[in-house]
Formats: sequence, structure tokens, C-alpha cells
Amino acid sequence: MSEKENYGKRWYDKDPILKEALELLKLSTDEQKEQAKDFMLKLQEDVAQDVIERIYQIVTQYHGKGNRWYDNDPVMIKAVEMLRQADPKTQRIAALKLLLALEKNSFND
Repeated sequence: MSEKENYGKRWYDKDPILKEALELLKLSTDEQKEQAKDFMLKLQEDVAQDVIERIYQIVTQYHGKGNRWYDNDPVMIKAVEMLRQADPKTQRIAALKLLLALEKNSFND
């Protein structure tokens, strides 16, 4: 399936800000990705325990086996899945913060 055919098929394509944040993260340096993982994992406080259990199952299922750009890093899988499972308002806020942090190259805020 080509990139064009796959357009709109990913869970984050429905929100342009979320999509831009994840696309920018995909193109980021390894150091920026490390900082972004920690940043996104802070969402655990906003996500229910049953969702967290599903995320661990997803990490086990996809680590090193999936085709997504983040499937080779178990912590990045967890971070992205945490973002995916968050409610839309939390997703949008996190995406905006992620975009700003990636642009500034600073995750300290």
C-alpha cells in the first residue's frame, strides 16, 4: 500500500496537530525522541489502569515485529500508544506541547 493510499488510515490522521506532532517526532533526532518518550509517558497519569494494561500487551505484540516507524523501540511504542489511548483533548494538548518542544528542542517545560 502506498503512502497516498494509506493516508487517513492512521489513528492520528484525524487531528492535524496530532498528525503534525507525530510526523515531526518521526523525523527527529534520536536525542529528541528520547526526550519526547519521557514527555509522552507522563500521560500515564491521565489514562486509566486498564488502558495501561492494553498498552503493555501492544508493546509485547509489536516490539521489533511491526511496520510502524516506532515499533523497534519498546518505550516509544508505549509512549505513542499512551498518546493514542488518551482522550482527544489530552491528545491535542500533548501534541501542541510536543510540537513546541520539538521546535524549541527543549522538553524541560
